[in-house]
Amino acid sequence: MAEIIQKDGTWTFDGDALRLTPGRDKSVSLLRRTVGELTVPLGALAGISFEQGKKAGRLRLRLREGADPLLQATGGRLAEPHDPYQLIVESDRYGVAEYFADEVRGALLLDQVPSGPVDAYLLPGPSVPLSVSAGDGTASFDGEQVRLEWNWKTDEGKASAGARTLALADIAAVEWQPAVGLENGHLRFTVSKAPTKAPPKHDPNAVELWGFKKDPLMALVAAAVQARLPHPARRAALEEARPADEAPAAAPAAEDDHDALLRRLRELGELHRSGVLTDEEFTLAKQAVLKRM
Repeated sequence: MAEIIQKDGTWTFDGDALRLTPGRDKSVSLLRRTVGELTVPLGALAGISFEQGKKAGRLRLRLREGADPLLQATGGRLAEPHDPYQLIVESDRYGVAEYFADEVRGALLLDQVPSGPVDAYLLPGPSVPLSVSAGDGTASFDGEQVRLEWNWKTDEGKASAGARTLALADIAAVEWQPAVGLENGHLRFTVSKAPTKAPPKHDPNAVELWGFKKDPLMALVAAAVQARLPHPARRAALEEARPADEAPAAAPAAEDDHDALLRRLRELGELHRSGVLTDEEFTLAKQAVLKRM
């Protein structure tokens, strides 16, 4: 067994899995303390590295793509203080860190663990129920429904619709984006029956984030939902296997806006009245245009 104990946390490796326990030092982020101990199976790892610095070094785990719902939901946008797969190593423990990394690398080689993507989550994601308040609202998830509630800082137009409840079955995707510079972040849910491209400030399916201390905790809500959605690899396989005649219709061209479709209906009416189109042809053509509206 290999182990390294630091103020930033303790990592233990028993040959089959790594246990990552955050430290109690005040420098440890709120997100990592909230996540608590993580158990990472060896099969979820793509690699490990140790980087030395003048005053401190850093152990980093690289997980296989698609192994962790937290990384999937955040898209690699977790900043270093919040990333649970990094450990700050003090300079007098560099030898221990190198030994630890070598032990993990050796196990990966011995077990012939591939570094490529996986087709199922190998980590469970955060437990539910959970609720987080940050930015302009509160996001809660009980494993079946997401509830979004607004506060006094919410845009009036979004708040006027009241609290929002989204069934898991209606959620197609979830995304967490941190605030960067002058750009606000968000926790956004893409609803399959009612997608929207509105900015998070006005989107009733999104919580806007402004870069405050609790913002990273919204990533836990995103990860908990992500863990219960179909795995991205499975969705991609289903799309590839879909028969051509069942393939989703291509998005309408930019010119096919509402006004253009109305003009097309008028043109069809004129062609029908002039006898160019039969009653049956006109009916079919009109139905096709109406479907695109």
